[in-house]
Amino acid sequence: MKIGRNDPCPCGSGKKYKQCCLQADQQSFNPAGEINQELQQLLEGRELESLEAVQAEVSSFMEVRNHAPLSEFHGLSSAQMQQVLDRPFDAPELVRFNEVLPVEPDAPVVRLFKLLAEGIGEQGVKPTAKGNLPRALCREVVHAYLGEEGYAEEIRYGGINKEEDFFELHRLRLVAELAGLLHTYRGKFILSRECKTLLAGPGMVAIYPRLLRTFVSKYNWAYADRQEELPFIQRSFLFTLYLLWRYGDEQRPVRFYEEAYIDAFPALLNEVSTNSYFEPEEKVTRCYSLRTLSRFAEWFGLVEVEKSADPLVMFSDLSLCRSRMLEQVLRWV
Repeated sequence: MKIGRNDPCPCGSGKKYKQCCLQADQQSFNPAGEINQELQQLLEGRELESLEAVQAEVSSFMEVRNHAPLSEFHGLSSAQMQQVLDRPFDAPELVRFNEVLPVEPDAPVVRLFKLLAEGIGEQGVKPTAKGNLPRALCREVVHAYLGEEGYAEEIRYGGINKEEDFFELHRLRLVAELAGLLHTYRGKFILSRECKTLLAGPGMVAIYPRLLRTFVSKYNWAYADRQEELPFIQRSFLFTLYLLWRYGDEQRPVRFYEEAYIDAFPALLNEVSTNSYFEPEEKVTRCYSLRTLSRFAEWFGLVEVEKSADPLVMFSDLSLCRSRMLEQVLRWV
């Protein structure tokens, strides 16, 4: 039986496995050695006529092994994980993304985009000297987005004086530009011709998939979040959507997904800087939950987060489940 990172260590120390014998077990584990041992057992005592026959046996063995489901990948094989990481939008035998949603999307990114598009309008708006959205438009959009009470809380310790003061809006503006929905023309921010056509036609059912694909493939998730770079977290976004598809039918702690992610990709712990304040696992999970679960899955309405009334509660201490939107966005084959 697989030992969870937060399970009691089987050595009897009373510590969690990750704080005791996990590191030693990982260092002693040699995947190449395990494969060689399995191959030796397969070929032992067999008489093969030629080198070509041996190579054929080895190729057949590796083909079977690469397509066997793995517990650390929660049922995905090594071959499937390679597709998840390298061809998330081009693996129809595994997963299919809808280019047009079957229902009107309901997500924070959708509500914010509608307000931004309405604020820019047909005439466009003049950017600031730094090339950002004008202050008046930012205040108008954020006020409409948050509502009276939410806006009052947002400006409690400082007003909306520039685009970056409400980072969701800043992020959306960048993503919309990367998606070709917004650009500058003759000194103004304007909606692109294609964006206007989509808004007048299918609407957000067609714009949402475009925003999502742009967000995961072109926008840099590490931008201005003061976390470790860790580009692999963005590259592996589809694995989290797989976990949500498999386990998200009920509320589960955010830490469940953090632990599943570290179990699948423990090598990430070696890619973070070390200091006296945070352990590598805390750095990776903090970065993962912020970028993947909050700023991606929650922003795009793919999860429902069970919020706490206590503002001091960390995101990792909350729980979530998948939303109906996830089923509209993609389908696992």
